[in-house]
This record gives sequence, structure tokens and C-alpha cells, in this order.
Amino acid sequence: MKKKIIVTGGSGRFGIYLKRVKTQHKFFFPTKKQLNILSEESIFRYLKKTKGNILIHLAGLSRPMDIHKKDIKKSIDLNIVGTANVTKVCSKLNIKLIYFSTNYVYPGKRGNYSEEDSLLPFNNYAWSKLGGECSVQLYKNSLILRVCMTEKPFVHKKAFSNIKTSFIYHDEVANILLKLLNKKGVINIGGKATNIYNFAKKENKNIKKIKLKKKDIQKVMPFNSSVSIKKLNKIIKK
Repeated sequence: MKKKIIVTGGSGRFGIYLKRVKTQHKFFFPTKKQLNILSEESIFRYLKKTKGNILIHLAGLSRPMDIHKKDIKKSIDLNIVGTANVTKVCSKLNIKLIYFSTNYVYPGKRGNYSEEDSLLPFNNYAWSKLGGECSVQLYKNSLILRVCMTEKPFVHKKAFSNIKTSFIYHDEVANILLKLLNKKGVINIGGKATNIYNFAKKENKNIKKIKLKKKDIQKVMPFNSSVSIKKLNKIIKK
């Protein structure tokens, strides 16, 4: 069934790839001026006008990571308050909400985290995303995606060989997303668990291998933030 899908934050890194996906659904990518997540009135007005079936919430604050320490007001406003506003309006209009969270909400020590595992955000950014999750969890017509994705090609010239994760590229996530539009609850999205260097060298043979100092592990990056994608794979294979 053809759906009208509104995307907040569509001008961001992932939104660019989402715009390229071939689909029967009709996508709307409002600007910040058209849909301001800090204004319930603005959100309501746009959603009422477009009569969308689904809202994919990408808008928020991510990089640089230290901004979430330096300006916690901005982090709270955009990632927690903005998400709460979107949730309230979607609830009022009974619009399905899909929220993009992060694998960094998990502790990041042992890896292979499932959707049912305990949460302990790695940094302020992850805490702000978990804050957003809290409001979305109150609304049952919703889906939270804990995503571990990165740009293609890999943007850095160096990569850690002693830090493990479950990276997947933006274009892959965009295609997976279309298979999850009718799902609810929480789903991890990621790729095969491996160290960052091994992941990056598949696309860039010249990338330099480096190691993160032991004293910086769990400070700069989590040791193992990989996620279990068993739930995702069951859905995709159906």
C-alpha cells in the first residue's frame, strides 16, 4: 500500500541517501522552516497539511560529539525536547513514528547487544538519544531503530584495529528501512561485527591501521559497541 512519508532532518547525511531510494511511497522532506521540531504548532500544521501516514524522525544534533558536552542546552533541545514534540503531535494525529536512535545507548563493553539488553549510554550524545527514546516509548504506534551506520566511502584516513562495532553504510540502511515501515517496538540495524579497520579497508585498501590507547577506550570510543541483528534478519528474510 502506497504511503505518504514525512522525513525530518532530510537534508542530513542519511537523508541524502533516502532521497535516492526507488519506492512506490511518496516522501516529503520539509525544511527546518517548514517543520520546526522545537515548535509543536509548526509540526502539527505541516503534518495536518500533508496528511502523512508515517513520520521518520532524523532531525537532531549529532556531530561534533563534543558539542553535547559544551552545549547541553542545544543537545537537550534538539534531541530530547524536539523528539518529544514530534512524538506528541504524531500521537495526536495517530501518525506512525519511526525514530532513529544509536547503538551507543548500549554500554559498549562486550558487544553483540540485543534489543532487550540493559542500556547505559556511552556519552552525552547517546544520553540525549536515549532521552528521545523515552518519549517515543510512550507512544505505541512507533518504531525505534538503534542504528550503527557510517558514510560511504569511509571518511577517515585512519581506523582503529582494537575497537569493534557493527558498521553498515547509509545506502544499505535506506533500503532496509523500507522493509520496516510496518514494524513497531525496537530493532537494531547494523552489519557484521568487526573492528573498524577491517570494515574500512574493504572500501579503502590504503587506510592506515592505528590502535586506540587503552586509557582512551570507553572515553573516546566504546571498546565493543556491536549489536545483534538476529531480529532484523528474521524480518528481512520473510
